[in-house]
Amino acid sequence: MKISEILGSGKVTVSCEVFPPKKAVDLEQVQEVVRQIASYNPAFLSVTYGAGGGTSQNTVKIAADVQRLGIPALAHLTCVCATKEKIAAVLQELKENHIENVLALRGDIPPGVEFPTPRQYQHACELVREIKAAGDFCIGAACYPDGHVECEHKEDDIGYLKEKVDAGCDFLTTQMFFDNNVLYNFLYRIMAKGIHVPVVAGIMPVTNSKQIKRICALSGTTLPPRFRAIVDKFSDKPEAMKQAGIAYATEQIIDLISNGVNAIHIYTMNKPEVAGKIMENLSEIIG
Repeated sequence: MKISEILGSGKVTVSCEVFPPKKAVDLEQVQEVVRQIASYNPAFLSVTYGAGGGTSQNTVKIAADVQRLGIPALAHLTCVCATKEKIAAVLQELKENHIENVLALRGDIPPGVEFPTPRQYQHACELVREIKAAGDFCIGAACYPDGHVECEHKEDDIGYLKEKVDAGCDFLTTQMFFDNNVLYNFLYRIMAKGIHVPVVAGIMPVTNSKQIKRICALSGTTLPPRFRAIVDKFSDKPEAMKQAGIAYATEQIIDLISNGVNAIHIYTMNKPEVAGKIMENLSEIIG
């Protein structure tokens, strides 16, 4: 089932993300994570793809596993280090596995890598066009409520986002954010620029203080004072930090749904117990 159909239903949807293992020997462990998260009946499950393409085979394999469990799969596709021939081969593999949802990403440029070369993509909008031309895929793309870390001005970032939508993007998924007002402001600004595709709000339950500091440094995501106080208070108490992080994420989601944001995506970090607890907290809210 295409994600655009799911998002167009008007119902509240909660989806989850998993990432494939870097080593083949860990594949079975991730497959078990997928089975556990699928048992919570998410609207769909997305499977990430390494920036260098190193996990591409496992991405397709795990996405195929997801669909065999009766859950629509969203396969990430990152083009920063991929040739156009490599992208064509992955798209063909997705077709063969009946995976019709793709999240088109440029990805982070690895240090010391020449970018771009003549046979590579420079921007995600180019990848969106390529996927659009390759078949009947439902195409998603990323958006950045706090602004992309490489883009100095937010208005420029929205301009680039409009290019992706105009290239054929069917929906958007946000990078994590911890202040809902940042998202509400972002949604207003993109609507003013003529961007009207569905936006899925990406929520990361923070269960490890070191993890969040590293991710925010890389992504440019800001921490509101209220959330920073939680991290400072519980950073040396792992179980308390986990409980507080789940509570904060749950509260974020409830506020989003209350204000008409019906599509939520949980960055699970391959922790099914965290996804399960949030789903339990929302059981009556999402029906």
